[in-house]
Amino acid sequence: MALSDQMAPADAMRESMMETRRETFSVTPAALEKILELRASEVDGEQLALRIEVTGAQGVDYTYDLAFELLAEADASDVPFAVGEGLTVLIPDRDVAKLDAASLDLPSNANQPGLVLRNPNRPDLGPNAQLDLDGTVEDNVREVLTKRINPSIAAHGGFAELVSVEGDTVVVKLGGGCQGCGMANATVTAGIERTLRELIPEVERVVDLTDHASGENPYFT
Repeated sequence: MALSDQMAPADAMRESMMETRRETFSVTPAALEKILELRASEVDGEQLALRIEVTGAQGVDYTYDLAFELLAEADASDVPFAVGEGLTVLIPDRDVAKLDAASLDLPSNANQPGLVLRNPNRPDLGPNAQLDLDGTVEDNVREVLTKRINPSIAAHGGFAELVSVEGDTVVVKLGGGCQGCGMANATVTAGIERTLRELIPEVERVVDLTDHASGENPYFT
């Protein structure tokens, strides 16, 4: 057999992985049609995969980021899923278990735009949640925000998200019931900063960039 007729080892491995992962994550026919329609309007559309990443949690559900990216430039830790004919979904290896048996669909309300990710999995949250703090400082901060801090302020309808890490300073933004709340400063200094400093040695202080003047539904204790 000529060399050109042989599949390169990396390609063969990816093809095998896509076969074994074919049923783990699904996209409904209606959602697939919509995604392919959106992809067709992009430059080099046929070379694009849909990347889905778990970015954190809000309340009892995960939050996600969906974006097109070139399949050829996929990260080495991304796991490819073959969906229908012509679409590859990329999921970071760390998120595969979190999206097991999940399905991407159109909203039930026809007037609602976008896509809906129906996921039977829920984040491990609360004071007894197991933390994985072996990543970068940014990864570790997101882990603590997701599993320890946001569950505690979710009762007030609030949440905190990471903006950046600058040296030993963590910059956060508050939303929901925490935006405009008179207790926001205490939430940041006594709650978020203390928790992050206890769990992540590299963190010394937390800065809140929230525009509290624009909060529409603050929770006051």
